[in-house]
Amino acid sequence: MQKSIFGGMCWAAATFGAAAGAETTILEDFSENPQTRWEYFADVVMGGVSDGGAEFVADGEIAFVHLTGTVSTENNGGFLQVRRFLPQGLPAETEGLELDIRGNGEAYYVFLRTREMTRPWHFYNASFQSTPDWSQVRISLAAFEGSHDFLADPIDPQSVISLGFVAYGRDHIADLSVSSVGVY
Repeated sequence: MQKSIFGGMCWAAATFGAAAGAETTILEDFSENPQTRWEYFADVVMGGVSDGGAEFVADGEIAFVHLTGTVSTENNGGFLQVRRFLPQGLPAETEGLELDIRGNGEAYYVFLRTREMTRPWHFYNASFQSTPDWSQVRISLAAFEGSHDFLADPIDPQSVISLGFVAYGRDHIADLSVSSVGVY
């Protein structure tokens, strides 16, 4: 299990949106050393007590990241996250994200950060529901809500600098796997 620490507070209102029909380009399939592109961190960086980790797994032909742990809101905490930096941003024509996921039936979040954000607690977020079997989730960029009113609306895809999968906001057991991240 790989763990690394990074600062930040997280709170959000969650939304879900979907679009159908657009062609998908895969950004991440968790093959070829994903641990060099993704980092795990939790609320312990700000005094929280959530505990978990992210493991990179290959199961037959499917490679994925597996985010697990216990999310606790004690000490103003409440998140576990695995994140990838995107120095080139998302393609300009991006309308949304397509994820292949499975989990324990809990709601999880995608957090996006852009170049305009100056504080670790600034982000855009959208929620999705996990299922015990592998399923595909599409979330339009229009479904993401900003953590603060001054953030740009709509999101400029080319300004996105990171993407994270987050177990957040309530006491629960996290168990989320993501095998593919695409844009449409």
